[in-house]
Amino acid sequence: MGQVNDTTYFPNKQAVVLDDRLDGKVALVTGGSRGIGAAVAIRLATAGADVVLTYQHSVDQAENVVAEVKAAGRRGLAIQADSADATEAVSAVERAVAEFGRLDVLVNNAGAAYFGTVEDIPVADVDRVLAVNVRGPFLAAQAAARHLPAGGRIINIGSCAAERGALPGLTLYGMSKAAVAGLTRTLARELGPRGITVNTVHPGPIDTDMNPADGPAGDANRQFVALGGYGQAVDVAATVAHLAGESGRYITGAGLAVDGGFAA
Repeated sequence: MGQVNDTTYFPNKQAVVLDDRLDGKVALVTGGSRGIGAAVAIRLATAGADVVLTYQHSVDQAENVVAEVKAAGRRGLAIQADSADATEAVSAVERAVAEFGRLDVLVNNAGAAYFGTVEDIPVADVDRVLAVNVRGPFLAAQAAARHLPAGGRIINIGSCAAERGALPGLTLYGMSKAAVAGLTRTLARELGPRGITVNTVHPGPIDTDMNPADGPAGDANRQFVALGGYGQAVDVAATVAHLAGESGRYITGAGLAVDGGFAA
């Protein structure tokens, strides 16, 4: 692709007022039925986006999120898809485009975790975590890249464990999320000339059913958080919405920590 000038992606260079509304845009959030994914789906809907979300098991929770999306006045759709399945990871993207006619924002949120000493991690769990956390986002991004227009967004949900191995037992999970950070940086270079941004949001300890603030790891996590406590899923969703909107137009290849200073 030839050299582009500044007006290609920023046509109104003078007196710019950035509008973070997403009206007329379509977002796909993988793993959007609960926790961070649900908060992201709802936040993008309140910003004006139509939202497609994937879920694996929790159909009732997925439909509840779709109801919230529709309550915000937007179209919503839940697709059952396992991000570890290569076919389903791609078909979710294609179905989103087929149902809503376009795709502007991909949020790779679906994740799998295994916590245990490295000597005891079964190969099957290694394969599962890498399939969901690394191959799934790659394949979804690959499929989305065929449809995203200039101004498109790919936002990967990483982890503070990719930046700081603070606790034992996080080797497999941290490795997978570090791979996501690498995917983000290299993909940003490849898609940048098309005006598509690619970023990672690294959550720290976030109070969800997968990592509850009052759970067994709560006190251990808090000792590494500069702010002293757990964050909420809406904190992560706010940063995702920032990257998805016009305010995020000049951010790409970056890793943004929403971790209360966990990795500081």
